[in-house]
Amino acid sequence: MSDKKMQVVFASAEAAPFVKTGGLGDVAGSLPRALVAAGADVIVMVPKYGTIASEYTDRMEHVADFYVSLGWRNEYCGLERLVIDGVTYLFIDNERYFKRDYPYGFFDDGERFAFFSKAVTESLQHLPEGFQCDVLHCNDWHTALAPVFLREFYQGLPLYERVKTVFSIHNIAFQGQYADTILNDILGMAHIPNAARQLRCDERSINYMQGALDYSDAITTVSPSYAWEIQTPEYGEGLDGILRRRSNVLSGILNGIDTDAWNPATDPMIHVNYSAADMSGKKACKAALQEELGLEVRDDRPLMVMVTRLTRQKGMDLVTYALDRILSGGVQVAVLGTGDYEEPMRYFANKYPGTCAARITFDNALSHRMYAGADMFLMPSLFEPCGLSQMIAMRYGTLPVVRETGGLRDTVAPYNQFTGEGTGFTFANFNGDEMGDAVFRGARLYWDDHAAWDHLVQNAMAADFSWVRSADEYMNLYHNLHPEIDITKPEPVVQEPEPAEPTAVEAEPAAPEATVAKAEPAPKAEQATEPADDAKAEAPAKAEEPAPKAEPAKKTAAKKTTASKTAAKKPAARKTAATKSTATKAAEKPTAKATATKPAASKAAATKSAASKTTEAKATATKATAAKTTAKKPSTASATKTAAKSTATKAAPAKAAASKTAADKPAAAAATAPKATSTKAAPKAAAAKTAPAKVSTSKATTPSAAKATAKPAAPKATAAKAAAPKAAAQDSSAATPADKPAPKAKSVSAAKRTTRKR
Repeated sequence: MSDKKMQVVFASAEAAPFVKTGGLGDVAGSLPRALVAAGADVIVMVPKYGTIASEYTDRMEHVADFYVSLGWRNEYCGLERLVIDGVTYLFIDNERYFKRDYPYGFFDDGERFAFFSKAVTESLQHLPEGFQCDVLHCNDWHTALAPVFLREFYQGLPLYERVKTVFSIHNIAFQGQYADTILNDILGMAHIPNAARQLRCDERSINYMQGALDYSDAITTVSPSYAWEIQTPEYGEGLDGILRRRSNVLSGILNGIDTDAWNPATDPMIHVNYSAADMSGKKACKAALQEELGLEVRDDRPLMVMVTRLTRQKGMDLVTYALDRILSGGVQVAVLGTGDYEEPMRYFANKYPGTCAARITFDNALSHRMYAGADMFLMPSLFEPCGLSQMIAMRYGTLPVVRETGGLRDTVAPYNQFTGEGTGFTFANFNGDEMGDAVFRGARLYWDDHAAWDHLVQNAMAADFSWVRSADEYMNLYHNLHPEIDITKPEPVVQEPEPAEPTAVEAEPAAPEATVAKAEPAPKAEQATEPADDAKAEAPAKAEEPAPKAEPAKKTAAKKTTASKTAAKKPAARKTAATKSTATKAAEKPTAKATATKPAASKAAATKSAASKTTEAKATATKATAAKTTAKKPSTASATKTAAKSTATKAAPAKAAASKTAADKPAAAAATAPKATSTKAAPKAAAAKTAPAKVSTSKATTPSAAKATAKPAAPKATAAKAAAPKAAAQDSSAATPADKPAPKAKSVSAAKRTTRKR
């Protein structure tokens, strides 16, 4: 696959925050950002309307200008660039067409948006350096001619060969139908029979959206249910036949909402912020909204709101039919919007003062407060491609009452009184009585079972309507058009933390007791029953000297010896004796009986060895802290490789090479540990003198051990170098007395009592 990113040009007649009249502006404002987060490069093309705020126009950068042929005329087109949140916006500049007070509703809209579509296709030659369009994503009828122009006028150019087109239907009711006279005068396609045939919807009209449905490589709409509905005559608005014919490239991808802009926990426009974890603020928002709208401030009455266009599509026929019943039944209603049903809303507000309020205007801040302060949100649409209001309401914990159509069916799960599942209240048919019944199902739940109501509110607030899911589906759609481009999101790089060094710190609490022993060193003969003590005391003193390379007694031992050298340089040398006990514990099990039956020989050899080390004891006494700390664990210190060898060679600490291997594999430890010990044994006279005792008293002596005894000892300080890794020492120290031979535990206990006396 190619390493190239998916590069998308997103064309729309409006995009928030620059210009917005409905859901299209929300989608064009949010989806491109989500596509960028999903790994695509996105450029959004929007007309440069005269209503765009100066805070944006002042920051625009002019990048190109050229002329666009439109029928017999050539029109100026400028490109102004603005980058926000990683998305590049290119504004199509032509003051004759776009410097007006409102985006739509003019006599020449057909010409204006034909120019916009042609300018979008022409602009693909003037994109920023390094950006080569893979997908041209067009939205609604305003950009529907772009796929037509692309295939009829630009198909032969190499730059356009790879461009695939996607057309999204946001509302099939608005299709861009005009007299066929513009086919030649503006579009310049009268001489192309194939194009004229596919654009013409009747003998005297052409249809912009129909052209896009015929020419696009993929068709989407804004919810799965709506994608199915528009293929029926009831919802297809005359285009259902084409959509059924092209159903193989038609898909429904549910819209999302901007969860940062619509967030009750951070929304600056509402009275009190709240969240699903703390809903107390919602009651304050309701009281503040009731007071603001002139309604009775009562918490025992459910408040239902509408934020909508007052049109038949939004179900206003049902509202006017059922509103008397709803208001007289004890439900408060507030309406915000403009449209064809303004007078009926004023009538009900006058008839039911304190219970009904109507705000015939557009007020964004008030809409936020209504979403936050209401208990229910009414949306009984005749048809609804997706709908954003019901998703916003659920985000604010306001339960929607909706008709099961289009995106309303896909986003609102009906309440199930037996299981407690659901996120709102629904009804199926476009009928005023059914709508009223759904409203009162919600009202009765509010009055009779507030615990179930609160549970339903939590369900609604937990629903995920972010753009992340939708963006992933669009990326998969783009990938189907360009399978050679990899759309896999790169895995986030997680830095692993540095390994901890816990051992040296963990042993510190035992230091005060060891300091007492340091000030008053005991004769070594008294400690002969615990031969590991001397080795532990000598280990820190030898840590400074370099160690020669150990003979590989075994492959595993050699690897462990190398790994332990770094740990040996740290203060963890005090753990050396503990490591020794771990290494030799498993190897000594076969000789435990021999150790127990020869206590006298061990003590005599130890006394002789102690006499030869009187001078050395003073030098090592200052390092006794580590030795005494470990010595406190009798079961650990008493376990030696062979009883006689351990008593005689006080300076021979256990090798890290054998420690972990021997602890894990007892059978292998017996052969491995002696040889490793021989290569790292300290060159002390005492060790040489007591070597015969080691051979004579140990039943576990092997040819390898005998050979090691005869060899000259390696330079000292390898005891510290061979100190086991700190983790191994910790495991050894934690060994339970139950794992050790009983006779050894007795003798060590006597030594421990002697030490404590002093």
